[in-house]
Amino acid sequence: MKKPYNIPTMADIAALPHNGFTVVSTFSGCGGSCLGYRMAGYRVAWANEFIPEAQNTYRANHPETILDPRDIRTIQPEEILAAIGLAKGELDLFDGSPPCASFSTAGKREKHWGKAKKYSDTVQRTDDLFFEYVRLLEGLQPKVFVAENVSGLVKGVAKGYFLEILARFKACGYRVGCRIIDAQWLGVPQARRRAIFIGVREDLGMEPVFPKPFKYRYSLREAIPWIVRGKYGPSWRSSTAPSPTVSAHGSYNPKTSHQGLELVEAVIHDTRGSFPSSGDVTDRPCPTITVMGQGQFKAQLVGGSGAAFDQKGQAFDPDKPCPTVLGTKPNQFSVQGLGLSRYAIGREWDELKPGEASKRYFNLVRPDVNQPCPTICASHGHPGVASVTHPTEKRKLTIAELKRICAFPDDFVLTGSYSQQWERLGRAVPPIMMMHIAATIRDDILSRHS
Repeated sequence: MKKPYNIPTMADIAALPHNGFTVVSTFSGCGGSCLGYRMAGYRVAWANEFIPEAQNTYRANHPETILDPRDIRTIQPEEILAAIGLAKGELDLFDGSPPCASFSTAGKREKHWGKAKKYSDTVQRTDDLFFEYVRLLEGLQPKVFVAENVSGLVKGVAKGYFLEILARFKACGYRVGCRIIDAQWLGVPQARRRAIFIGVREDLGMEPVFPKPFKYRYSLREAIPWIVRGKYGPSWRSSTAPSPTVSAHGSYNPKTSHQGLELVEAVIHDTRGSFPSSGDVTDRPCPTITVMGQGQFKAQLVGGSGAAFDQKGQAFDPDKPCPTVLGTKPNQFSVQGLGLSRYAIGREWDELKPGEASKRYFNLVRPDVNQPCPTICASHGHPGVASVTHPTEKRKLTIAELKRICAFPDDFVLTGSYSQQWERLGRAVPPIMMMHIAATIRDDILSRHS
């Protein structure tokens, strides 16, 4: 039976009883995997994350876990065991999601292998980090390990890396299996295919096990029920939908034109407490996110998250989630927020059918409300990058909507700018997906061994 889509609150998850098994996590990001383990009853004793803003988010949501912020290359397995009070071989589960950009089919793959390059808020080499995970695995000798990466790891020229990683896992004394698992078949309203390695230590005498896919999926409409049924929306004009916006100027007339251009209403996404009298709208669905002031005007499109532009083309705060572009001619816009050509036809989004990707603009996808959302990528929250859009409104998704789509609790705390928050969710393993993987390992391996 298909249950209604529901993610428990952080308080509900914290109140869950422990199942007696302990996890150590590496490359932990904002803690998506760790939250999934906690949902399955595990205790996450120690975690490692190198990116500063990801550390901030992790600490805000996992105060009970020891967080080591060092470069994993400097960490020794003996230090981890000392921190959690266990001996070699006593740890139940070792988890890790080494950075996957080097193997993603959406990136440049082998062109960057062996080189340091920009990754999140750092510059580092990432294609060798899987072997750092293997180094710690050999020193910890946990009963089970789980490693996650993009499905591109098993495709094309990356297969050589995959086979070498597999051989190293087995050399550490494990029976290893790897499957491509799509999150949309494990209770997540998003198509997200990932390579999942599961290894079981040889002396346990058991084979790796993977969760069985559900016979149903959740749609965008089920994840974000305030989406209207109309072709274009917008949902914020519906009397039955929550009101997500606050007008910057009550006397502002949205139908006023400036130099022959039709304007749109200005709204405030109060992420910094700039408008305390307006109330906090950060976690509500928001149709547009712009800043309106004297002599400024905006036109709504599916633009990037970053810059809002005034009449002279001067950019405002690039970190605010602003899907706006400067109008130039009827139906044409300067698409600096999309990272496209100098001018783009404003009707491009309108012409896309539900579930269709633009053939002109890379990454521009208008999802179908009756299907799971296409994959949310980490880079799509940045200024100058097109992305999966809202299905009925010409804008990017809000952080609150992304949490639902990525199977995070509504009250999960995200720190940093809009683009950094998007990146955290885009890089994370959906907690619900990991919960089902962790529960299968709990029931079919660890509980049977103990």
